[in-house]
Amino acid sequence: MSHFSLPARSLGVLAAVAMSIVAVAGARADARELDVPFVPTPQSVVEKMLEMADVKEGDYLIDLGSGDGRIPVTAAKKYGISALGVDLNPVRVQEANENAKREKVTDKVEFREEDLFKTDLSKATVITMYLLNSVNMKLRPEILKLKPGTRIVSHSFGMGDWQPDKEEVVEGRTVYMWIVPEKMPDLAPAEDTH
Repeated sequence: MSHFSLPARSLGVLAAVAMSIVAVAGARADARELDVPFVPTPQSVVEKMLEMADVKEGDYLIDLGSGDGRIPVTAAKKYGISALGVDLNPVRVQEANENAKREKVTDKVEFREEDLFKTDLSKATVITMYLLNSVNMKLRPEILKLKPGTRIVSHSFGMGDWQPDKEEVVEGRTVYMWIVPEKMPDLAPAEDTH
């Protein structure tokens, strides 16, 4: 009977390689692919989005793909409303929390590292977003289930054949605003693009 043995040093190297493989595989399993790259909305567009949404006392704003948090922070600071920002990127969520702290609105805003497709939108009276057409279309069926009167504002990207109630251009950038209707509009089905 023969015994196969490795020197202790070789066993240590093999153990380190095995742990590295497990760590990389685990990190990949935990990593979430971002649907949209982070591109900040210019402050002038933020102001126009909130103006078009007719933000007022008592509103609750949810910003989908909130990035550095400038929309919820501005809404809280300028209009005194509560807001939630959701983003998959933990670096952006940390940055948003730092911005809220700097602007002294941490009592009014919350930022979560969360999948926007799993976010409960039911409490929103205003939803803001700077996503992509394909992402907006995937969200559209859920948005249309919201309470009638909920205002939806998108920077640059539409919602297919659901025509906006308002559309304005700010510094060459289009801002769209929809109001969730009482009666479901007759729209083509949104394709699952996610």
